[in-house]
Amino acid sequence: MEPIPSARRSITFVAIATRRMSNRYSFSRRALLNSGAAPVAYGSGMRLHQPRILPTVPTDWDDDSRPLLEAVERNSGRSMNIFRTLAHHPKLFKRWMVFGNHVLGGSTLPVRERELVILRTGFLCRSGYEWAQHVAIARRSGISDDEIVRLAGDPATADWSAGDRTLLLATDQLVVDHFVDDPTWAALREAWSEQQLMDLVFTVGQYTLVSMALNTFGVQLEPDTAQFPPSMFTNGRFPS
Repeated sequence: MEPIPSARRSITFVAIATRRMSNRYSFSRRALLNSGAAPVAYGSGMRLHQPRILPTVPTDWDDDSRPLLEAVERNSGRSMNIFRTLAHHPKLFKRWMVFGNHVLGGSTLPVRERELVILRTGFLCRSGYEWAQHVAIARRSGISDDEIVRLAGDPATADWSAGDRTLLLATDQLVVDHFVDDPTWAALREAWSEQQLMDLVFTVGQYTLVSMALNTFGVQLEPDTAQFPPSMFTNGRFPS
């Protein structure tokens, strides 16, 4: 999609917030890409160094939570702290999973664009857990490591295509102001259907909600979850 001039005018208030964040968490892209991602110790990269709500263990599970967790582990092949934490509230967990499964598996957005939006949301919400888990999904979706690094920068730069830039700008507006302005909405409508636009808004909303829960409950990364780019995970904080 060719650049749409009106979209450029919509960056004013969002640019202030995102540029401050991007400058604060700036790093060398080349150094990050050459450094690789390594598994890290439990508890690093999070807002909190230890959980406020401990993940459940199998002996905690009941008839409501056990089927949910066993299904998640069968599908993912691993035990994840986010789900074991939510298992403290099986009814909430079950109903949230219905919505989450739509956003992640039933959305009308293409997978690559969905993951761009999710990673940008996780970054803006400063959720190291959300970011780290979705880096792996993003890579499988065709997003390059260079693009992953650039998601922590200013989306108004020329490095992004016009279509990607508009998606990321809309994501920033939703996170910062909970609203997409008219010029950005008009640009989105040039490329996306009404259902896709609805899925975009609900994707940002879902992962803002998830990030709030992860940050506040102190959900910690699993030891086998890689942190990429490494320089965004230093001194036990994300972004560093």
